[in-house]
Amino acid sequence: MNSQYLLNTIDQTDPLTHYGKVSQIVGLIIESVGPADVAIGELCVLGDPQSDALRAEVVGFRGNRVLLMPLGEVEGIRPGTHVFPTRMPLYIPVGHSLQGRILDGLGQPIDGAGQIHAEDRRNIHSSPPDPLSRRRVQESLGTGVRALDGMVSCGKGQRMGIFAGSGVGKSTLLGMIARHSDADVNVISLVGERGKEVLDFIEDNLGPEGLRRSVVIVATSDQPALIRLKAAFVATTIAEYFRDQGKDVVLMMDSLTRVAMAQREIGLAAGEPPTTRGYTPSVFALLPRLLERVGMTKNGSITGLYTVLVEGDDMDEPIADASRAILDGHLVLSRRLASRGHYPPVDVMESISRVMKDVVTPAHWEAAMEIKAMMAAYNEAEDLINIGAYAQGSNPQIDRALGFVEPIGAFLRQRAEEGEGFDKHVQRLMGIMAAEVPAEAQIE
Repeated sequence: MNSQYLLNTIDQTDPLTHYGKVSQIVGLIIESVGPADVAIGELCVLGDPQSDALRAEVVGFRGNRVLLMPLGEVEGIRPGTHVFPTRMPLYIPVGHSLQGRILDGLGQPIDGAGQIHAEDRRNIHSSPPDPLSRRRVQESLGTGVRALDGMVSCGKGQRMGIFAGSGVGKSTLLGMIARHSDADVNVISLVGERGKEVLDFIEDNLGPEGLRRSVVIVATSDQPALIRLKAAFVATTIAEYFRDQGKDVVLMMDSLTRVAMAQREIGLAAGEPPTTRGYTPSVFALLPRLLERVGMTKNGSITGLYTVLVEGDDMDEPIADASRAILDGHLVLSRRLASRGHYPPVDVMESISRVMKDVVTPAHWEAAMEIKAMMAAYNEAEDLINIGAYAQGSNPQIDRALGFVEPIGAFLRQRAEEGEGFDKHVQRLMGIMAAEVPAEAQIE
């Protein structure tokens, strides 16, 4: 063995054990004196490092004190508990064996199917791809949902927001996409959900067929804010691994709002000033750092679908507004449509895909725009039509739209178990436009 190598190893070896001591715990924050030379994002171990001790992450400093956020429950931690540095951030195991598995917010299996066979280990906080190394979004992604494929077409590598209030049908829509899309792998992150909702989604919405080609990351609402935040980065890191293997990945995150809320909890606990609706500046710095990691590279693609909860159906609340500025499009799920039994309740008039024109044929684009124009004309006159006050012949656009109301509605409605390819959905859309306007579309 090279003697110089041994000398260098000896020089770099520190025979002393460095540690700090817990001084106080206030709310979500553990404050300690030391250890020295720790960095933001570094993991520390509280208690005996040889046992299954509590891990915590360095989230800030206050004077000569270190501020830590626990990755678990703090029961048993007392003043004077030793804090040992690990000198590294959170790494997770990745590999093809992740498919079909259910993980916690730190990337560890919770499905009772054994340990993950790791082909690699990755830092969950990697940098986004360089802008010039990205590829343009030019290829469509079939989602298996007619309303999306026909009217709000997605492209491989696109980032799309799904904006909706609570209980409108986000989980059902995500389950449909997971089962029927053209993706090679689904990575699904459930952040801040109730435990019951997680089980319902896995068993009912996703099902065995969807789970086989998916990786599910779960951080429920009762878990610490830091674990809920990490779940988003763990999911993105796993999606990046499969993209680097040449796969087309769909990353679904439910929900981006709860990720932002977790960061808000961390920021407020660390002493950040609150801004709009209590959100801290770090929340708005987090969103681009997380979302910009998704996209298309020379190896593969990650298509991101992020649900955004809109409180009181307010589409201009801070997280919805900030997300729209970063994402490449948005789907709006309408409570009005859901109350009418129209599922999935995609409001195609309020939804937009910024890349649609680049990923579909000119004929498809023109047909979708023509249908939108007819729907807009009908919506303007709907109240008059319903009370019988509209006179046939008053407006040629409305007269024409009346003949297409039923075919368009039938196209946009879809049962959860239905699923066809992108081309079939486009053919059906074009078939609607090619049909003659029914003569019986008259108002008596």
